[in-house]
Amino acid sequence: MQFDWSTLGAKAPTALVRARNVAHHAVQWVAKAARANLEAAADDSHASLVWDGERAAFMSQPIASGSAEVRIGFSLHRFALIILRNNRDLDEYELGGRKDASVAVWFDSAMRALGLKQAGEIELPYTLSSLPVTRGSAYHVSGESEAFEELARWYDAAADLLAGVAAAQPTAGPLRCWPHHFDMATLIALDADADGNARSINVGMSPGDEHYAQPYFYVCPSPRLKAADLPLIASPGQWHMQGFVGAVATAEDILPHSEPRATAVEFLNTAIAIGRARLGV
Repeated sequence: MQFDWSTLGAKAPTALVRARNVAHHAVQWVAKAARANLEAAADDSHASLVWDGERAAFMSQPIASGSAEVRIGFSLHRFALIILRNNRDLDEYELGGRKDASVAVWFDSAMRALGLKQAGEIELPYTLSSLPVTRGSAYHVSGESEAFEELARWYDAAADLLAGVAAAQPTAGPLRCWPHHFDMATLIALDADADGNARSINVGMSPGDEHYAQPYFYVCPSPRLKAADLPLIASPGQWHMQGFVGAVATAEDILPHSEPRATAVEFLNTAIAIGRARLGV
């Protein structure tokens, strides 16, 4: 069932920054559980997450616990950590008003009860932006419920859109959410060039970051395209050339169109075609 794009925009795309930042920090608990309990993968995919639209939650990859299968998640709607055992809700812990130190106590206790390794002290291989909660304050989420709901809708929209893109690309990988950048993406693996360099196209949605204070869709070919040799790309697309080189379409540029989903699909397909042409595939 396609996502209803007319539900987007109830909260302005640029009004999601605070909610996005605090949710980005909270989802790291899920990544820590995965890092503590799953075998490390070379591409770091063991720590990647799966978007569960029904729960509006980011879920870990399955973790074996005896004869059971456990998933750790973070729910945007409830701003809570959740634990599923054999796909059934087992436990929940709301984060609002609590400090990370208190969360760690509950989290490690829950891990031990499941026979899993504790994750509270796991070090992440990347750094996040500094927030009050990272400096010892409690999670302050009062007044952000509408923003969390809008963020969930953007992930729903991305899951719908990117699943269609992946289905049309035979070599596209699974749709993953990455806790480092908080984005959702699929990687279209291409072949290697004459020098043996792997070629690919990363297609995804970011809820916003240091580059754009709003959600945006992106298409990033690899190896990186030369900024001086890029063709014109129709609205709502634009070329981004600081930090990464790729085609970008922001929420504010997509939503005014009469058919935003079709507009976003056309943007992605056009940018993928340009990427293939520039990579010589």
